[in-house]
Amino acid sequence: MLTITRKLEFDAGHRIPDHKSQCRNLHGHRYTLEITLTGGVVAADGASDNGMIMDFSDVKTLAKQALVDVWDHAFLVYEKDEAVRAFLDSLPDHKTVVLPLVPTVENLARIAFDILKATYTDNFGTGLTLHKIKLYETPNCWAEVVHG
Repeated sequence: MLTITRKLEFDAGHRIPDHKSQCRNLHGHRYTLEITLTGGVVAADGASDNGMIMDFSDVKTLAKQALVDVWDHAFLVYEKDEAVRAFLDSLPDHKTVVLPLVPTVENLARIAFDILKATYTDNFGTGLTLHKIKLYETPNCWAEVVHG
């Protein structure tokens, strides 16, 4: 299987409301997102992406539109975290993303995978598929979701 991977970074805040230690406090991370795609190589003489699964700049553009620009410099808050939601709502023009799950790195990776899976559909007729998402919360801690 041939794959390509594009790495992007973004900053976001969150909290884990019921966590037993410091993660229950408001804090932020420099997240690193790795997007791995698989598919056939484009074989179209004269095409810009000839010889590629997908142009890396297109991988980046699509990821930024669908996810990275939405989450970057936002506070990712669990929909049932009422106290923090009320506080964030009181801030004028605050960038808040309300999520259906507690924003652990595991849940964020699953949500990111679902969002990006629809983004990287096969528009080339080459079987382009989102194969894997790896989301680093810190350089030493991450979650990954693999298509399967």
